[in-house]
Amino acid sequence: MGKNKILLVDDDAAFLKAIKVRLETNGFDVITASNGKEGLEKAEIENPDAVLLDIMMPDIDGLSVLRQIRSRDPHLPIFILTAYSNDEMKKIERELNATGLIMKTGDMADEIEKISAAINIAVKYRGKTSF
Repeated sequence: MGKNKILLVDDDAAFLKAIKVRLETNGFDVITASNGKEGLEKAEIENPDAVLLDIMMPDIDGLSVLRQIRSRDPHLPIFILTAYSNDEMKKIERELNATGLIMKTGDMADEIEKISAAINIAVKYRGKTSF
């Protein structure tokens, strides 16, 4: 079995690069997108095992991207990237059926475990069909 493929969508180039390196160091194959439109296109082409998605983006916001991806693949793990773990973000997480929140701070060790666990659970529900 190959590496799990993560689609990382964020408009902050420095953050995108830093998180990509952390994820690759932990054994993931990482595809990046710098905006919502590109994220949707890559989700369809790349068929990722999980998506890490920023909410605040200029063209198509992360909420719209999450809704579109979720409508096509209800079992794909989709994590919201956020700098703030507040009640509003938790409400969005629940309402849009996001898999969880990933904090943009810290070393990502706990987040890596959450992502891996979500992928392992999702495998039995989604298989490797196209997006």
